[in-house]
Amino acid sequence: MHRLELADLTRILRIWGGEEECVELTEEVQDLYWDELGYDSLSVLQTTGSIERKFDVLLDGELLELGDTPRRFLELVNRVLGSRAAV
Repeated sequence: MHRLELADLTRILRIWGGEEECVELTEEVQDLYWDELGYDSLSVLQTTGSIERKFDVLLDGELLELGDTPRRFLELVNRVLGSRAAV
C-alpha cells in the first residue's frame, strides 16, 4: 500500500514552498497551521497536485479545507490512498 510519510511531504513542500523560507516539518510542529509554518495556500495547492500525479489519485477540495495542518493533511491523503488500495 502506498502511504505518504512526513519526510515525503517535507520534500514535496520544499519544491513548491521554497526551502529557505519554510520551517522544517517535524513531529513537534505537525499540529501548527500551514501559515504558521511559512507555507501559503498556493504551496499547499501545488503540493496537492504533485501528490495527485505521484500517486495517480484525485484529492478533492475538502482536503485543502480540512488539511489545515501537516498532520491533518497527511491523515486525509493517507485515507484516500488507503481506500484506493482497498479496492
